[in-house]
Amino acid sequence: MRYSFIFKYMKDFQLIAIFTFPSEYTVLQHLLQQANLRFIFQNETMVSVLPFHSNAVGGIRLLVHQNDIAEATEILNNLNNPSDLRIV
Repeated sequence: MRYSFIFKYMKDFQLIAIFTFPSEYTVLQHLLQQANLRFIFQNETMVSVLPFHSNAVGGIRLLVHQNDIAEATEILNNLNNPSDLRIV
């Protein structure tokens, strides 16, 4: 019964990124939480227990609610292109 409840709402989430290790998305996770976006890191527990099986299970998949995709993608792009960072 519980699983049917979860799968019913998973159709509202869309894959926007895949990571190999948890260390790759730690900052992103905090930024998504601060923005109050709805997201799920799928396979997170499996990869943390068996890190060398990450590719076998399809990596850690970032699923974001359809209504939050634009903002989550903008946050992800800002992390990939840090124009505000300077060497001092």
